[in-house]
Amino acid sequence: MDEFLVYKMYNKRIPLEEGDYYTNEQGYKVFTEQYHLKRGYCCKSGCKHCPYNYDKNTDSSLYNF
Repeated sequence: MDEFLVYKMYNKRIPLEEGDYYTNEQGYKVFTEQYHLKRGYCCKSGCKHCPYNYDKNTDSSLYNF
């Protein structure tokens, strides 16, 4: 497992810490609200635990991006 997850947006390296994600039954990493808030922006992918209330179906949010 990688120690860091690199996002090109803002060129930030965000260290993964306990509570930032869990692995689902299919083996995928699922990021938690804790991680999304630490990252600091919405990626508009319709993440399961998005704290920005983004709805991928309507491409809308409570926040302006």
